Amino acid sequence: MAVSTTLAGPDTTVRLRPQLTAAGLITVLLGGAFAPLDLNIVNVALPTVGASLGASTTTLEWVVAAYSIAFALLLVVGGRLGDAMGRRRLFTVGLAAFTLTSLICGLAPDITSLVLARAAQGAAAALMIPQVLSIIQATTAGERRALALGYYGATGGISMAAGQVLGAVLVSANLAGAGWRPIFLVNVPIGIVGVLLARRTLPETKATDPLGVDRLGTGLLGLAVLTLLVPLLEGRTLGWPVWCWMLLGLAPVAAVVFVATERRVERRADGVTPLLPLSVLRMPTMRRGLAIAVPFFAGFGGFLFVYAIALQDGLHLTPFVCGLALSPMAVGFLVSSLLSSGLVARFGHWVVIAGGATQFVGLAALAGAILAAWPDLTVLDLAPGTLLAGAGQGLIAPTLYRVTLSKVPSGVIGVGSGMLVTTQQVSFAFGVAILGSLFVGLSGPGSLGMGGALVLVVLVQCVLAVGITVLARGLPDPRS
Repeated sequence: MAVSTTLAGPDTTVRLRPQLTAAGLITVLLGGAFAPLDLNIVNVALPTVGASLGASTTTLEWVVAAYSIAFALLLVVGGRLGDAMGRRRLFTVGLAAFTLTSLICGLAPDITSLVLARAAQGAAAALMIPQVLSIIQATTAGERRALALGYYGATGGISMAAGQVLGAVLVSANLAGAGWRPIFLVNVPIGIVGVLLARRTLPETKATDPLGVDRLGTGLLGLAVLTLLVPLLEGRTLGWPVWCWMLLGLAPVAAVVFVATERRVERRADGVTPLLPLSVLRMPTMRRGLAIAVPFFAGFGGFLFVYAIALQDGLHLTPFVCGLALSPMAVGFLVSSLLSSGLVARFGHWVVIAGGATQFVGLAALAGAILAAWPDLTVLDLAPGTLLAGAGQGLIAPTLYRVTLSKVPSGVIGVGSGMLVTTQQVSFAFGVAILGSLFVGLSGPGSLGMGGALVLVVLVQCVLAVGITVLARGLPDPRS
């Protein structure tokens, strides 16, 4: 579930005219749905992409990770550009760029072109997605804002469920012999409609005192992430050449330089706010929330990648049946995420604890089903575990944002949100890299095999779920 944000100064208070409110809300929610929808469509189609383009599982990890990395690195930059240049303008530009890059993805002649296009698609999403909440916050108030934010929260769950089904249907239909390509091309007509709607239905808003862009911090964060991620993704396949070890050695150095630079930028008074202001981490709610976000989103991203690969390459399920096997998780996520707001009002941070416990039970049941019946598993065998796991995840994800940011002062709420979303996307990419590489390394015939490797990945996520449940006990009560 992708949650967007921006680092914003004081807003101009331009409001949507009453007759345009519904159309404008539909427009921004359309843009906000693209990120989770595109992610889940792609996961279901990855084995088909690999077979079509002759790509290894390791290379397929880049199809997911390239999007998440570009999105994470440029998300805060996109929010600040929207504040300065106009949110409708950046939303429209981002949506147009997302549409164009989706077309390029759909026409990619080889796997390298697809990975590069996915990175460009993630960058386009980083321009578009931060404007969604900013536009809602700048153009609504009171009950109307609460209702709009409720619709926005539900959009993530709906998009996740729709993405699984739509991806499975499009790949299985093999429209005009295009195979996996319609999963990207379907964005094109929707994106064109969205651009036209944005120009007609959205007012322009800007921040009266927009924050500057931390170019150096953005570059250093990218260097730190890539020096760690590239060897993790490529090292095993290439036999761990010297340059992989050199990059791994450079990663902590880049991280230390990034932290030192962000501290120095934060101490200066030159109008530039750090990409990730480290002073926010002094807030206990942020530290504890990020400590939960890292294992949760890493496990979530890695599991989605490995599960789709294992079902299609290991059980030889068709993409459509694979989509059916994933749909209980999506439905569980959707239903529990819609209920989470009311549950938080009654039980506070205990909702995250309950979510972690529910996810653990679901994953344990899934591991048991795989051990008992592999390779003769059916969709019905998998459904109870994935349904419970999805329900737990749906309790955790939206509640984690609400609880983590509940004690953050309003003046830096955008800073905290930006840090949380960036952590989400980077963790997602690392989860795909680490759990994906673990699965590939152990799934061969001379090792655990696909069934055993899948069980191991599920058990790793069980351990992460236990950690989430324990860490969530230290979260604050958002009701106080």
